[in-house]
Amino acid sequence: QVQLVESGGGLVQAGGSLRLSCTGSGSIVSINAMAWYRQAPGKQRELVAGISTGDSTNYADSVKDRFTISRDNAKNTVYLQMNSLKPEDTAVYSCYARILTTGRFIDDYWGQGTQVTVSS
Repeated sequence: QVQLVESGGGLVQAGGSLRLSCTGSGSIVSINAMAWYRQAPGKQRELVAGISTGDSTNYADSVKDRFTISRDNAKNTVYLQMNSLKPEDTAVYSCYARILTTGRFIDDYWGQGTQVTVSS
């Protein structure tokens, strides 16, 4: 079994910072790609940031230069450092990972999400 668990969400004032973490556990051989998505009330889920096995990254235009995605392969963990937060960043943030498991099975996994609320 494989699980992704997010942490680090919470309430922060505009201009503040939060660091989200997502850790995979279970029968993991390697994680090929990871990303953070978010979904605000009444909106579709959108890609916030992604990171490849080669550590190349991409960001939504709305968060570029404010958010930084990184990974620690030894810990099966991806991070999202969020600076200069805006009320518009309020959403449930979910972790995604494409994972190679024991037996060489590849599948996509999602965490259950962590709430980020930015007050004005």
